[in-house]
Amino acid sequence: MIIVGVDGSVTSRAAVEWAANDALRMRVPLRIVHAVDRSWYQIGKFPIGALPDTLLSEGRRILREALALVHERQPAVEVTVQDVEGEPALVLRDQAKDATEVVVGSRGLGGFAGALLGSVSTHVAGHARCPVVVVRGERRPVPYGEVVVGVDDSAECEPALAYAFEQAKLRGSTLRVVHAWQLPVHVYAPEIVYDMDEIRTAQHQVVRDRLAVFAPDYPQVTVIEEAPVAHPVAALTEASGRADLLVVGSHGRGAVGSALLGSVSRGVLHHAACPVAVVRA
Repeated sequence: MIIVGVDGSVTSRAAVEWAANDALRMRVPLRIVHAVDRSWYQIGKFPIGALPDTLLSEGRRILREALALVHERQPAVEVTVQDVEGEPALVLRDQAKDATEVVVGSRGLGGFAGALLGSVSTHVAGHARCPVVVVRGERRPVPYGEVVVGVDDSAECEPALAYAFEQAKLRGSTLRVVHAWQLPVHVYAPEIVYDMDEIRTAQHQVVRDRLAVFAPDYPQVTVIEEAPVAHPVAALTEASGRADLLVVGSHGRGAVGSALLGSVSRGVLHHAACPVAVVRA
């Protein structure tokens, strides 16, 4: 089942459309979830009563609109709605336990003006064990027919690569596999000799080793290999400009909040031009 969180914002609507399309591709049910957070109105200066009831009625309206959007865009998708009381980030984190995928907007109604990434999307992407797709509200003119995935020399990137291959297969898209690397710190030290051709060959081998694990199971997917000399965030952000989906793993091992996101996945979430899927190891 795919879970999509809604709050009535523009990015929330975009997330619903994305989730409905992915549910159709995956042939799985879709659940639309709205979290009713009463905590803001349970402090001393605000009375409890009519205002929370207003929140409940507003939540039902948001769910009706999201449901209508799914029926309009993908009527064949099996869809249900759920109103849950609690903080949105914690509600979606709990819903993610048995989900195939969670989809959220990049910034909801509670976000700060100008912020590219909201606290809810950051929290869910950092904590959920299933893939989390963060969708922006901007409409892109046409599909590009390409999925981009970032890889490195660790085994922790393999779940992201597996997810990217499956998405490329379902979409009939090309898969661009990007392994960005940077020159050694002492590359310009005259007393240390580096064979740049050897380094480049080794970096390309990283990509080939990763592809050897999954490519045989996806003969229908056309793969493009890239090993640019660049910071991973910069390389993946650039590639996102011509992609329908960017997939990254997360090496973060922090204890709280977005610390569970690695620096690359966090940076890509802030700067990518297309939806981003964070797949934790």
